[in-house]
Amino acid sequence: MKNKKFIYLIVIACIGLASCKKYLNVVPTELVTQDAVFNNIQNAESAWAHLYASLNSGDVQFIHGGGTVLGACTDECKNHWENVAELPFNSGAWNATNNSLDIWSGAYQYIRSANIFLASIDQTPIPDSRRDYYKPRIPLYKAEARFLRANQYFELFRRYGAVPLVNKVLTPTDPAATTTTRNSVDEVVKFITSECDAIAAILPISYANGSSDYGRITKGAALALKARTLLYAASPLFNGNSMYANIKNADGTQLFSQTYDNNKWLLAANAAKAVLDLNAYSLSNPNPANPVDNYAQLFFSRNYNEIILPLIIGGNRDFEGTYMPNGRDANAVNGNGKMSVFQELVDAYEMNNGRPITDPQSGYQTTGFWNGELWDGVQNTAVSNISNMYKNRDPRFYATIFFQYDVWNYTNNARPLKFAWFGNNGGGCDGWPKPGTNCETGYNWRKWADPSVNLKGGGSANRNFPLIRLAEMYLIYAEAMNEYQPAPTSEVYSAINSVRSRVSMPGLPIIASDNTKEGMRKRIQNEKRVEFAFENQRFWDVRRWLIAKTVDNGNMHGLNARPTPAELSSSGFDSNSEAAGVAVFYKTVVDQTRVFADRHYLMPIPQTEINIDPALVQNYGW
Repeated sequence: MKNKKFIYLIVIACIGLASCKKYLNVVPTELVTQDAVFNNIQNAESAWAHLYASLNSGDVQFIHGGGTVLGACTDECKNHWENVAELPFNSGAWNATNNSLDIWSGAYQYIRSANIFLASIDQTPIPDSRRDYYKPRIPLYKAEARFLRANQYFELFRRYGAVPLVNKVLTPTDPAATTTTRNSVDEVVKFITSECDAIAAILPISYANGSSDYGRITKGAALALKARTLLYAASPLFNGNSMYANIKNADGTQLFSQTYDNNKWLLAANAAKAVLDLNAYSLSNPNPANPVDNYAQLFFSRNYNEIILPLIIGGNRDFEGTYMPNGRDANAVNGNGKMSVFQELVDAYEMNNGRPITDPQSGYQTTGFWNGELWDGVQNTAVSNISNMYKNRDPRFYATIFFQYDVWNYTNNARPLKFAWFGNNGGGCDGWPKPGTNCETGYNWRKWADPSVNLKGGGSANRNFPLIRLAEMYLIYAEAMNEYQPAPTSEVYSAINSVRSRVSMPGLPIIASDNTKEGMRKRIQNEKRVEFAFENQRFWDVRRWLIAKTVDNGNMHGLNARPTPAELSSSGFDSNSEAAGVAVFYKTVVDQTRVFADRHYLMPIPQTEINIDPALVQNYGW
């Protein structure tokens, strides 16, 4: 590394990526390129660094305003722009030839690249003058390559379940190129976790060069991937799911185990605890006196304490330009407001007394208004006419979602945000009533937004994307221990309360149902939902919990941000006025109807891959 800052995007010509369109295709030009790469240690290092590009998947491209946004394929929000990639997922119209989240070919190309690297690096010539430098580094490079390969298998596993394990470099004449079958889920999980165990024994907890090597794979990342993999394996989607009883290879091999194994939860809990016991990470607490800012800062600054596996992102303002509210008056934020947040997510946030809003003792009100102060990203600012729906909520709500008359400090001008209909607004409505582009639900994203970015002037955000962070390990431990035991214990409460305490939320248990396995399951699932909103977790969680057919199927709701002319006229105000829009705004309406069927729990193997390799049996329902 020569003590320079570690970067991922070192691009080499090819070690099996650009020259092969399908993962089992091997062409002679690739072999020539392979020899050229591994005859030079610096080229080989570039091949190693290139493997890190596998972490920069389409799932995280939303932070730059692109890709298929997983949150917009769930009950979190809707991408209300026109003809977007999320529409097929929302309507149930995606299939084996139309899946923008398919990674099959790309993942196996990265796996092939890792296989080539692992098979070749030990034979790469090293000048005598550099042997002492590379001797301790080569084992680390190999361990990191094994992690990145295992992580690709995890990404395949949570999409498709049982997948082929191809961990050798196939030659052009190898029969496996067209006859590879799927390995069972248990075999895939065993491979990922055994790799994590092996490389965790090699990798350091941190690197000697500190921030210069920040972003490289560590022991903590390996153990965390193991914990995440075991949690999925223990979850209802993969643990004795009878829906997949008939998914078998031609020889009769059962690809999805039909026997529920409660001990899988204990394995997941122990794996998460191994990460916690490293004592190498801590929950971000930059401003403990302000629970809103204490949480928010994790998502617009570079964090070196909580994030176990970061995706390094250069300074930019892509997120702010794409997702911030889109009012166009002189004092507006001037973003493009891409997402409409659903009422379902808003309602998931508890009151600050720890009670769900459905609890009669929570104090939640749907009528009336209040005046007071809200955190505008920089300071507390006076607000007025805020609906009581948004009073005394979990601090994470205020750090995650913009709502009517909320405030954002835009160049020291915290103008109230306006999402209710406002006809003659001159750009002063942050819902910007333009068909096909306006906010439809009365809520926008706030999480990830950097208050130092001025979209009408200068400033860039400096953030990393947390691929894995410590809070997830606490919640994995809480969930797995709750499922393993007949009822929650102090260990379960302690783990979930560690996450809640960061934002000054009361510790559990609070209500009677918190003392039961089923009640605590709901609490943990909701905690995961609000803690990781807009972090690409909900999409996968509702699938592994087998609840997606309930929560992602049917009507999704928002507030009445697009009233009819008759409604506006009946308000008694000028139909184009702000007052008219506000008067008819606070009622729940259907924004979109979603379709989720049983076949959607797992993705189909791409038809192009089955055409190449007929031995690949298709997933359920496809």
